[in-house]
Amino acid sequence: MKTLLTNILLLTVLSLSAQKIGQWNAYMAYGDITDIEPAGKTIYVLSSKDLFSYNVNDMSVSTYNKINLLNDTEISHIAWCAGAKRLAIIYSNQNIDLLDNSGNVININDYYNKSMTEDKTINNITINGNYAYLSTGFGILKVNIKDAEISNTYNLGMNITDCAISGNMIYAQTSSGIYSGNISDNLLDKNNWHITYDPVSFNDANDIAISFENGYAEYTVYDNTNKCYWSNQSDGKLQGYKIESDNTKTIIAKDINPDGPKYNAFGFIKLAGNKLYTVNGMGEKDACIQIKDNDEWTIYDNKFAENLDHRYVGHYSIDVDPTDPGHVMVGGQTGLYEFKDGKNINSFTNDNSPLKTATTVTNNDKNYVVVPSVMFDNEGNLWCLNSISPSTSILEYTKEKKWISHHKKELMVNGNHSFDDMRNMMTGSNGLTWFVNNFYVKPSLVCYQMSTDAIVVYDNFTNQDGSALTISEGVRCLAEDKNGNIWVGTSAGPVMLEAKDIGKSAYEVTFNQIKVPRNDGTNYADYLLSGIDITAMVVDGGNRKWFGTNGNGVYLISEDNMEQIHHFTTDNSPLLSNNIMSIAINNDTGEIFFGTDKGLCSYMNDATTPNENMDKDNVYAYPNPVEPGYSGFITVTGLSHNADVKIVTVNGTLVAEGHSNGGTFIWDGNDLKGKRVASGIYMVQTATADGGKGTVCKIAVVN
Repeated sequence: MKTLLTNILLLTVLSLSAQKIGQWNAYMAYGDITDIEPAGKTIYVLSSKDLFSYNVNDMSVSTYNKINLLNDTEISHIAWCAGAKRLAIIYSNQNIDLLDNSGNVININDYYNKSMTEDKTINNITINGNYAYLSTGFGILKVNIKDAEISNTYNLGMNITDCAISGNMIYAQTSSGIYSGNISDNLLDKNNWHITYDPVSFNDANDIAISFENGYAEYTVYDNTNKCYWSNQSDGKLQGYKIESDNTKTIIAKDINPDGPKYNAFGFIKLAGNKLYTVNGMGEKDACIQIKDNDEWTIYDNKFAENLDHRYVGHYSIDVDPTDPGHVMVGGQTGLYEFKDGKNINSFTNDNSPLKTATTVTNNDKNYVVVPSVMFDNEGNLWCLNSISPSTSILEYTKEKKWISHHKKELMVNGNHSFDDMRNMMTGSNGLTWFVNNFYVKPSLVCYQMSTDAIVVYDNFTNQDGSALTISEGVRCLAEDKNGNIWVGTSAGPVMLEAKDIGKSAYEVTFNQIKVPRNDGTNYADYLLSGIDITAMVVDGGNRKWFGTNGNGVYLISEDNMEQIHHFTTDNSPLLSNNIMSIAINNDTGEIFFGTDKGLCSYMNDATTPNENMDKDNVYAYPNPVEPGYSGFITVTGLSHNADVKIVTVNGTLVAEGHSNGGTFIWDGNDLKGKRVASGIYMVQTATADGGKGTVCKIAVVN
């Protein structure tokens, strides 16, 4: 038994050591190819606004994103410049990267940073020699790809959809005709551009062709180097083929695609059993369910939706049956959906369940049976919320397949319909169920007790100073900290309902708006993240609070709420977007996932769930041994909450000390003076927060 435990522990260490504390990861989609650029033996592919490449020689696939190489996210155009041997990458925000086949990147951000009243949108790229001509909303931008600089800006005062170079002439395509200019003239003067009727082709030799002959949008380009065609398959993957003399097609490569999700849509994410369950969130796009299990992704098949008599869009939430991990329920704009082992087995709307159509539409329209939150209880019964309904609010779908209504008049707006956007249902440590109403009409926090059917609605957010918080948009999210306090994220900032006030009526409580001293010699303090739109939150193993925001990135606040430990934005970190739609944390590993409007990424946190007891079977360090050249943190995990940790030499000399965040302690490998420790064996001595006995483990350092 001990040998088995040791082997499991070793595998865990090896798995965790693959990711360093502070490491970022991106989980980008590559399911929708829109451009293919042959570049010798490397084929670059723009797919789902992300970039990957295929190496013809060794058949390897490489991905490129903000975390591993690039400088931005959401690519709109790519073009290979053979003269400069670089790929021009244009982002939707008009930032520009240049990538060569050796993986070197140069960023040209002058245009991105330039403040202009004109429309800066880049519509197209035309390559000519060492130059890229960018068609923009106001004119043409000439970029020297070889020297990595902007050479000229031709402001024509009109939207240029495409341009072409022929001899000494530049041709610009507009909605009102084609304009031309002679390269030898001063083209900075728009008077030297004239409307023309010259016949001109706006297709480069390597421009991609689009065909619908095979029943889908097929993008195809001819590769002069490898003498073949490259195109997307019907399933979104890349293939290569040759056309033989008898006009038959010979496939030379197929099913080329990086591992990852199919869509960059992560409006709601939830961890269950170390699997990450995700749905796309609100909106009119086709619904998608994507499951991450370690490095493998499962995409639920949407084909069943072809037989529905309503649209299949806008999934809001997902949950997993604790009694059957293969049983999944999803709520969204068009009802409730039940899945078993990835296959749809039931779809509930207003004609086969108590769910009701939103009062804002007519004729019992099934396209608006709004179920923004679902949650299983411990026995496997499903609870769901029905928003904008004339007569339902809380519903239970039992494990025996029976419906029970728990409708509450307290959840009605003007007696006309249920709260407009009830979401983020969760059960706290005391067994109470919580959710919020994320709508400007009656923004609220709701506490519901399943066992007694009692309900309390908090719609007056008055703080400890007697000031009412003005919530102009909605109550977005909630989370429970390790002390049983309920944190509420609103469009005006976070507030906290203290554990001692839970159970009191809504009229008896105030919300704690945390005051953070300025520490500037005055007695002034500021409310924590006041005015920041809090869209998602989680509490980590160290009882620290992670706040995702609308437009301000991610904040990490200390356990005592007094210190801002991190503020991640797109400018100072690999975070994909400052608009955070959802957050989930794996408290066993520390990895924290951020669902954004531009995809999914994660950060390796330095706090995990603490253990009640520390012993040699659950306390260990990684990487171990610490090999030469390693510069990251050395992590000790399996600790109890706020454990006292000392790093000493075999002779007992203290080299580092501190306390755990939850169950994790990190060491930078330096001594108390900040100097790198010498090669050798170091002892990790631990004790509980109250001075109780801990355990000892060893770390080998090799410089």
